[in-house]
Amino acid sequence: MTQRSPALLRTAWMLTGDAHTAEDLLQTALARAWPHWSRIHDQHPEAYVRRVMVRTNASWWSRRWRGERPTEDLARAAAGAGDRDVRPARPETDDPQRGIPDRLDLARALRALPVRQRQCVVLRHFEDLSVADTARAMGCSEGTVKSQTAKALASLRTAVEREENVR
Repeated sequence: MTQRSPALLRTAWMLTGDAHTAEDLLQTALARAWPHWSRIHDQHPEAYVRRVMVRTNASWWSRRWRGERPTEDLARAAAGAGDRDVRPARPETDDPQRGIPDRLDLARALRALPVRQRQCVVLRHFEDLSVADTARAMGCSEGTVKSQTAKALASLRTAVEREENVR
């Protein structure tokens, strides 16, 4: 697990959208897997831990109070949520950091998805799991994975198009 912990932590971050919560999620999943280690260590421990992360994340999500939302732009938040986000034009250079705002926009859109849709997108497209493996990790049917993935991708497309129109 030491070798796979960075990958699992990235998955946890994609599921939670927060570095500190991701660390807590991974720690909790590893702690829950430990009592079963003698049974799972020769099989697929990473898949087992990933399944525990997905289920734990879902239970945390259903219990978490979401009345407050942190914002990156306090001036915009103070002015009102309806104000349009005006961003300066980005120079077209070979700057390796050029895509960071786009990745941040996508991460923000991913965090806005309902938990099951986010889990489907993360497991199917980030972890590159099959529909059957994703369904097994989430404890649902393959049809649910397909429908939730389709809804999530449609929402993400809409969010990306909206961001493009703002720019």
